[in-house]
Amino acid sequence: MEKNRIVIGTRSSKLALWQADYVADSLRREYPELQVEKKLMTTKGDRILDAPLAKIGGKGLFTKELETTMLAGEIDIAVHSLKDMPTEVPEGLVISAITKRLDAGDALVSGKFRSLEELPAGAKVGTSSLRRKAQLLHARPDLNIQDLRGNVNTRLRKLEEEHFDAIVLAVAGLKRLGFADRITEVLPKELLLPAVGQGALAIETRADDAEVRRIIAFLNDEDTVNCARAERAFLARVEGGCQVPVGVHATVAGKELAVEAVIASLDGKRLYRDVRKGSCEEAETIGTALAERLLDAGGWEILHELGLLSGQGSAE
Repeated sequence: MEKNRIVIGTRSSKLALWQADYVADSLRREYPELQVEKKLMTTKGDRILDAPLAKIGGKGLFTKELETTMLAGEIDIAVHSLKDMPTEVPEGLVISAITKRLDAGDALVSGKFRSLEELPAGAKVGTSSLRRKAQLLHARPDLNIQDLRGNVNTRLRKLEEEHFDAIVLAVAGLKRLGFADRITEVLPKELLLPAVGQGALAIETRADDAEVRRIIAFLNDEDTVNCARAERAFLARVEGGCQVPVGVHATVAGKELAVEAVIASLDGKRLYRDVRKGSCEEAETIGTALAERLLDAGGWEILHELGLLSGQGSAE
């Protein structure tokens, strides 16, 4: 191996640091002689905490500064939550590895109630995600859903401080930070489909850096990659951003890929949901076809009502 040092760019939140350390530790185990360093950065999404994500932009909020630094040659790789990655990666960069998905689900966290079903009418539920809000309102239109921003630790603190009856967070983030015991209920995907790529990590590199791409190739999980190809193709076709409530989840059984997705109105009153299956080789085709089906079923109408036909992702 020619290269003896890799610099990982990462956001400085506890979850982002966990993700970067996971990749760094994996690299050190695979290549004991490799020197692995971290460069901590703050993104626009980290700095602006007093506005809903849908109001301040799309997925690039959590990736742009890292990508600019990588293009400048200051870092070799960037580690992201895959769900924070825009469907179009900047010229000169590429997603070179996607790790095995931990858990794609969403969790209800409550100090007062044991399940979503047990929440009383008018219960105050916190989430920063329009995807979660729309699907929750579809199931429970009586809930009072309020914006909740900040990292995982901040949101858990606000659960008590701001008197939420419950909040909704990604299962993977809670587990990675050691908060599995805070999960009140893992919400079934029949009720709440996750964000594109939820639970998986994306490792971004310069497209022309063949040595680094070769070094990190062992981190790639083929099943998760196939799922991500379908989910990201779906999102690219819908052009859904924070501004459009979109959920999608792909699973692999043998060589068959099943993709389930939803497009909903903001108030949850209209919800279009469908499934499409096929071979893993056809992942993008399956995702795109499913998007077309849901758009034709009523999704186009929702996008037109929102005035958003050129969104940039679904960062949460």
